[in-house]
Amino acid sequence: MVVDDLIKRSSAWISARRSSGVVISSRIRLARNVHGVAFPGWAGGDECKRLFARLRDALTSLDELGDAVVLCVDELAPVEREVLRERRLISPELVERGNKGAGSGLVVAKQQRIAVMINEEDHLRLQVMRPGLDLTAAWRLLNRIDSELEQRIPYAFSSELGYLTACPSNVGTGMRVSVMLHLPGLKLLDEMEPVAKGLNRMGMAVRGTFGEGSDAFGNLYQVSNQTTLGISESDTVACIQDMAETLVELEENARARLMEQRKIQVLDYVNRAFGILQYAQIMSSGEALDLLSGLRLGLESDILTGVAANRLNELMLATQPGHLQKMAKHELSIEERAVQRARLIRRKLKGLSLVA
Repeated sequence: MVVDDLIKRSSAWISARRSSGVVISSRIRLARNVHGVAFPGWAGGDECKRLFARLRDALTSLDELGDAVVLCVDELAPVEREVLRERRLISPELVERGNKGAGSGLVVAKQQRIAVMINEEDHLRLQVMRPGLDLTAAWRLLNRIDSELEQRIPYAFSSELGYLTACPSNVGTGMRVSVMLHLPGLKLLDEMEPVAKGLNRMGMAVRGTFGEGSDAFGNLYQVSNQTTLGISESDTVACIQDMAETLVELEENARARLMEQRKIQVLDYVNRAFGILQYAQIMSSGEALDLLSGLRLGLESDILTGVAANRLNELMLATQPGHLQKMAKHELSIEERAVQRARLIRRKLKGLSLVA
């Protein structure tokens, strides 16, 4: 029932008001561990359970998490874990730890802008998500939560290395700053690959829709920092902010060039997406995201009208396997999900039309 309540609410990172345009969402995550306690991968089951209770109580005592929902991952049904993963509230690693026994879980604010994973790879993974490009506000909130929590929980910290983490790549600030961007212009011009390689050379990670190891369905890319040692938190935020603004400029330039030089290609791309989504009877989740990307480009280029951007944002989640099965209230086969997905999209896109 708790997950049912969460799914009724719009996810914080696709809020209708601010997630239209190139930057879909902003997220900042901090990895923290408790001084004197073994990392989750080394701790025993009883030790993890005791620490879970201790961290849960500390987190829910914070003003920002006073209304939080507390979930034990091992007590959730597989489809409920999938829903939380699709909403970017938990990681595949936390799902796997929940399969191995008790002691891991999630503390999430009801508005879902604040989420804390307990006993994932680290004792704590604190994250704040915001729609659009809003890293400054996200860091202000997360920094306050982190400081208040540190007054209650002694962190594992080295004066030479900074915050100690289970993975050496997170030692230092323990911070990952990321933005999710919609980049169909760069993709259609075959410029996304060189851009991604350039970002990698600059120490940035470029990943797909749902993070590490995922494909960039829907022309959605996550760009984040890789360096956590030797750079301050504020400098990391500023670096990703600058990079996001540069990518927005590149994408807007790419779209302008497309409309000037290859307008027929853009019209064909958008119209094909429009036609398939209106009449398809079966559809995979990856295909749905790819075609919804075409609609988003059409709306933002004034080729399509009649549907608000938030409708597409909602469909990004609603068409995922976990969400479809949760709404159906029973397990669906791949074929059944494909039928339900196409039906849902047809219903939600009523009113969409081509601009005359």
